[in-house]
Amino acid sequence: MTDRIGGSGDPLNTARQVIEIEARAVAALAGRLDGAFLRALDALFACKGRVVVTGLGKSGIICKKIAATLASTGTPALFLHPAEAVHGDLGMVVPGDVVLAVSNSGETAELLQLLERIQRLGVTLIAMTGSPSSTLASQSDIHLDVGVPREACPMDLIPTASTTASLALGDALAIALVEKRGFQEQDFASLHPAGRLGRKVLLVDKVMHAGEAMPAVGPGTSMKDALFEMTGKRLGMTTVLDERRRLLGIITDGDLRRLMQRVPDPLSLRAEEVMTRQPVTIGAGSLAAAALRLMEERKITSLVVVEDDRRAAGVVHLHDLWRTQLV
Repeated sequence: MTDRIGGSGDPLNTARQVIEIEARAVAALAGRLDGAFLRALDALFACKGRVVVTGLGKSGIICKKIAATLASTGTPALFLHPAEAVHGDLGMVVPGDVVLAVSNSGETAELLQLLERIQRLGVTLIAMTGSPSSTLASQSDIHLDVGVPREACPMDLIPTASTTASLALGDALAIALVEKRGFQEQDFASLHPAGRLGRKVLLVDKVMHAGEAMPAVGPGTSMKDALFEMTGKRLGMTTVLDERRRLLGIITDGDLRRLMQRVPDPLSLRAEEVMTRQPVTIGAGSLAAAALRLMEERKITSLVVVEDDRRAAGVVHLHDLWRTQLV
């Protein structure tokens, strides 16, 4: 496939050429990752302030995405418009910040006007350009090369492959930071409380029945009273807890039905004689989606949420997950 775009009159062929050129541009970045990338990663990880991402035009749009991805994965970040910066917004950059500047040419005038202020503040400047010999690259503390052979347009002018490469490298930095920070699903959940993402990272403690709403009896409780507890809490089960509220077992509606087939007077028994002693549980702080997956695998409708010492924190029921639209 030639890199010459268009001319065939076939829009599908043109579209395929664009995608292939951009894909090659991104793939070429992998081979260029070196110590500069690691230094940039270390600088972002060590940043005590915010990561200020700045760029103009199409690069500026990419910068907004990079800043948003960093912020959503535990790295405080914001976008600074370079034209607004030189008219007062440069006060947003303070000692302790790291500036990530994106410019394909490395000669964007508005960005170059920021250099003196950035250097006077002593903040680290990471430049992402397509020209290692440019002014921005040479004046930066760390330069990341995002150069591409050509843009994916017939005129080789419209920012396409270059912006795609910049976006991909920004994502690479963000995800490498996720791993370096040990950022977990629970951390992601705390930053995404709403919408579909919020539902995917919802924690069990947000949907479980806890405190007085959690069905619980002691091991010596009569099955008659255990049945009252199950009926009153309406979860089709009850936990059996010791005096320190550590989980000893559970009793479910299914246990009662099977018991009635075997024992003439099941209500005369005690909870400890009927309970399942090794019930399926899930740890406090786990994702609701993980609870759903576990219920589906084990074909059960409820899970006891336990803390590290086996203390029962609550009970999550399949119906609770239905209400969150996880299922």
